[in-house]
Amino acid sequence: MGNKKTMAMMQKALLTAALLVAAQASQAAEDFRVTYAGSMGVVMDKYLGPDFAKEKKVNYQGQGQGAYGMANLLASKKVVADVFVSITPGPVKILQKAGLAGQAIPVASTSMVIAYNPKGKYAEKFAAIKDGKAGAEPWWKVLQTPGLHFGRTDPVSDPQGQNIIFTMMLAENYYKQPGLEKAVLGDVQNPQQISGEGGLLTRLEAGQVDAASGYESATRSAHLPYIKLPDEINLSNPQMSNDGYSKVTFNVKDAAGKEKTLSTQPLVFYAVVLNNAPHPQLAKQFISYMQSARGQKLFEQNGYDKPKGGNL
Repeated sequence: MGNKKTMAMMQKALLTAALLVAAQASQAAEDFRVTYAGSMGVVMDKYLGPDFAKEKKVNYQGQGQGAYGMANLLASKKVVADVFVSITPGPVKILQKAGLAGQAIPVASTSMVIAYNPKGKYAEKFAAIKDGKAGAEPWWKVLQTPGLHFGRTDPVSDPQGQNIIFTMMLAENYYKQPGLEKAVLGDVQNPQQISGEGGLLTRLEAGQVDAASGYESATRSAHLPYIKLPDEINLSNPQMSNDGYSKVTFNVKDAAGKEKTLSTQPLVFYAVVLNNAPHPQLAKQFISYMQSARGQKLFEQNGYDKPKGGNL
């Protein structure tokens, strides 16, 4: 009887020791943090991050937000991370100016689209446009329907919020429809339409908005239907930057109330190692991984196009 009790105590002690070793091993693994433009949540947190973490045996931590907002948090050191992945060059330049980032590398690209709720009351009209059916109303006309709720992000903190305004301004010229941008969007910072980037497509899927601005990459990652837009207005073609895209600008007031003029930038995703990265070697390896055939395949499977242009 005593031997059985002793054996049970030994087994319990061994189990406790094993659990302690496992816990210590888990804690010993590096915490690797990637900050990114909010629209990249699916590809980063479900695919790229976990895949890299498994390969390197590290604990991946992802944090997404509007790219300008995230860049400002990093620049003020309110957030510390190893890598920042931005959409458009602007947010990266904030970090370079602050002395927190060196050369940024293009890792993917995308284009602007109009996403819509497949179960919403306007789904049939949008589906007819998507499928190119004869007699379908133009997408820009449907978006002006009284009662239709359109969603977008904040142009002060998020490039996508700026890009949908540029797209509507370009559409106004392309379709020869004076006043189109104002009719669809209202004021530049219209509180009836603006929400955080990370939750916009979730709100669309939940039926809180009928249609929304989107990047083709994020919209495809979320498995939501969308309307493709012509190259002349979707900001995807660098060859159209000088003669087309660059012709539209608008002003916005920043958080300090200072007015600034915004111009179009290519819809390219740039990755950069932060100069205060806790794990600079891992950061470099993660960027190389995103450029690799394996990383590029995951980007492609989630709706992203190949990187375009050179380093920043």
